[in-house]
Amino acid sequence: MRCVIARFPFDLTKSGVLESMRGIKPEQITGESVIIGRRTYPVKQIGQVITRQDRRDFSGNEVLRAMSRLGFTCPGPTGPAAVSRRVLTPLQQASALLGSPASA
Repeated sequence: MRCVIARFPFDLTKSGVLESMRGIKPEQITGESVIIGRRTYPVKQIGQVITRQDRRDFSGNEVLRAMSRLGFTCPGPTGPAAVSRRVLTPLQQASALLGSPASA
């Protein structure tokens, strides 16, 4: 499949991505991620490995779009960034401020 990442065209295949990521240890996930094989990788790490470009040269959305078109699973954000994005209802906020009841 032909895709454009950081204004450069790449011909990517699912098997090519699997081969490129073989032996690469996943970094800690702080945002968007992609499941490749049995491992979950941060989007920017995948983009750096498959394009051989600096992570600042492309956006995570470009890589996510390419990986989802290839058929990889792209779950929502995970890690500390996902927790901070969660919106609490007023009742949940009040409960969090009051804390949980002490067990007797």
